[in-house]
Amino acid sequence: MDSVIRCRKCGKKMKSSRVDDYKVKFTCECGFSEYRTAPSTSKAINPHFSRASLLPLAMDDAGRFYVEAERADRERKEIITLEEISMLASSDYDLNEVLKAVAEKTARRLGVDVCSIYLWDGTHLVLRATHGLAQEAVGKARLKLGEGITGSAAAERKPLLVEDISKDPRYRYFQETKEEQYRIKTMYSYPIFSGDEPFGVLNAQTVIAREFKEDELAFVSVIANLILGAIKMRRKA
Repeated sequence: MDSVIRCRKCGKKMKSSRVDDYKVKFTCECGFSEYRTAPSTSKAINPHFSRASLLPLAMDDAGRFYVEAERADRERKEIITLEEISMLASSDYDLNEVLKAVAEKTARRLGVDVCSIYLWDGTHLVLRATHGLAQEAVGKARLKLGEGITGSAAAERKPLLVEDISKDPRYRYFQETKEEQYRIKTMYSYPIFSGDEPFGVLNAQTVIAREFKEDELAFVSVIANLILGAIKMRRKA
C-alpha cells in the first residue's frame, strides 16, 4: 500500500505527479507544494540495475584496482543532501526557514562546526542563518564588502580558504555570534553571485585545522547555487 504524504502546512493528504525519472511533485489544496525523489529511480531507468555493478573502483600507483568506499559513501551522502536542499529551495517555505535548514544540513554533511549564510542587502552582508553560532546574531552581524574574510570573498568574487584565521588580519569577530567559545581555526568563504550582482556568502568553519577535499569544495559551490536559486525564486513570487 502506498504511503500517504501529508502537507507540512495544513496536514491534509497531498496529491502526487511524476515529474521525471528523478522527481515527484506533491501538491496540496491549500497551495503548498514540494518535490521529492522518485522511488526506485534506478530501476525505472535500468531494470537490470545492480549495486554490485557500480562499485567505485580506482587504480593505485601499481596499477591495482581498489574500492573507494570512503569517498563513495561521502559522495552518496552529499547527493542525498543536495536533493533535500534542492527540494527546500524549490518549496514555498519562507526564505529564512530555508536558509536555516540549508545551514544545518550543510554543516552536518561537511562535518564542520559552523555554517553561516550572509545575504547582501544592498549596502551590507547581513547574517541571515547560522548553524553553530549564536542565533541572536542573525540579522545583527553585518559586514561591508571587503570587510573581514567574508566581505573579502565577496569583494574579490572568489572563494577564500584560510587554514588559520588567527594569522589572518582580515578576520572580523562579532561579539553577538559568541565565536570566542568556539575558537574557530579554519574558514572557507564562498561568494554567491549572479553575473556582477552580489547575493551573499556561504561560510564553513571548523575549530581544528581542516583540509577540504576537492569534492567537498565542489559541494559547497553547488549549495551556494541552490541558495541563489531560492532567493531568485522568491523575488519573482
